[in-house]
Amino acid sequence: MSVDKATVAKIASLARLKMDDAELERMAPELNKILSFVEQLGEVDTAAVEPMTAVIPNHLRLRDDVVDADPLTGGGKRDAVLANAPAAEHGFFGVPKVIE
Repeated sequence: MSVDKATVAKIASLARLKMDDAELERMAPELNKILSFVEQLGEVDTAAVEPMTAVIPNHLRLRDDVVDADPLTGGGKRDAVLANAPAAEHGFFGVPKVIE
């Protein structure tokens, strides 16, 4: 894929960047270099590499999910809280649809 001045102008417009003609001319080769590097990465054989989410191993420190029995700070007040809701459904807050 090759990036020309018109493509750089379109990208700058989408990113809400104001660039003059000299900057557009200067950015086209830079974007072409980036795209060629990405194409080189696609040639690397990664079949034997195990997928990972981070470069260092992370382990989540989990705690038990318990409801505090203290009546002032704890849970066990679902019905009292839902009594204030405009719409409660099946023990949860009812909300209107946002996406049809």
